[in-house]
Amino acid sequence: MMQSTSTIRTVLRRSSAVSFTSRAYSVSLSGNIHSGGREKYVFSTDRQAVMAPTKCHSGVTLDSLARRRFLSTSKSDDNSGLLLLKDSYENILVEISDSDKTGGSVGIITLHRPKALNALSDALLEDLIHAARAFDKNPQIGCMVVTGSHKAFAAGADISEMATRDFATAYKSNMFARWADVTTMSKPIIAAVNGFALGGGDKAKFGQPEINLGVIPGAGGTQRLVRAIGKSKAMELVLTGGFLTAQEAVAHGLAARLFPADSLVQEAIQMGHVIASKGHISVLMAKEAINAADEMTLQEGLRLERRLFHSLFATNDQKESDNTFFGFGGI
Repeated sequence: MMQSTSTIRTVLRRSSAVSFTSRAYSVSLSGNIHSGGREKYVFSTDRQAVMAPTKCHSGVTLDSLARRRFLSTSKSDDNSGLLLLKDSYENILVEISDSDKTGGSVGIITLHRPKALNALSDALLEDLIHAARAFDKNPQIGCMVVTGSHKAFAAGADISEMATRDFATAYKSNMFARWADVTTMSKPIIAAVNGFALGGGDKAKFGQPEINLGVIPGAGGTQRLVRAIGKSKAMELVLTGGFLTAQEAVAHGLAARLFPADSLVQEAIQMGHVIASKGHISVLMAKEAINAADEMTLQEGLRLERRLFHSLFATNDQKESDNTFFGFGGI
């Protein structure tokens, strides 16, 4: 016998305080609750929730009231400006991973345009920015992971969209400007890259192939790449349209770690949990200070670092951690 809507809403409150929970609970048609592992939910417009992308388990159908309650569990009672995840996204998959060990939650965004090798269309950009902002504003989330498929993290800009645009259209729409919105997120974002990452695990390839299309990078490739790997190597990649292997990306400092392809995403999520377990304010300030190094002189950067360091002495995290540094008393 199907439970009442109010009973289902009560059951759903047991899930994480966010819209999609990796320690997922699925409600069967009989109203029973099942505890699962890290699961991916995709919500379609007919109010049917199914597991995705490849293995589908028994779904859950809720009436609109119960479903709205499930999707709004992250909404706080105050006016904190919390942004909720959408009921569904056309070009990405969204999930949340919780950890019993670290206590920090990680928001996971998977680019999901498999037929187009995750080409970065305008619609995908809208989905990515919306979900990232929702995670960024959710106090339960301490870190984000963005990943793609085994074949391609992202195949660069959507060539089919670019082919229909002329100068006036590109200029008036300020084409690619919104990609900078991703860089405004305050929380750390880990890119778990496998396959091609254009304009990878251990099989990743990084490149700027725009020169092969008669254009140049338009979303920061000529500027950020220089700062990341130096002028000479950036010039080579941009002018030849060539690639860096995963090993070369790590050696040049473009990537931080190298993992086997089959464990890449899980390792990235694990790193995300480690980050999410730290003091949230100190993590945000650390990211702010490091990113500012690209924009400031050394003296300006050192001054900013000191001011942020001083301000953290006013936080509870600093007071609570002061005597437990590295697991032993004192520093």
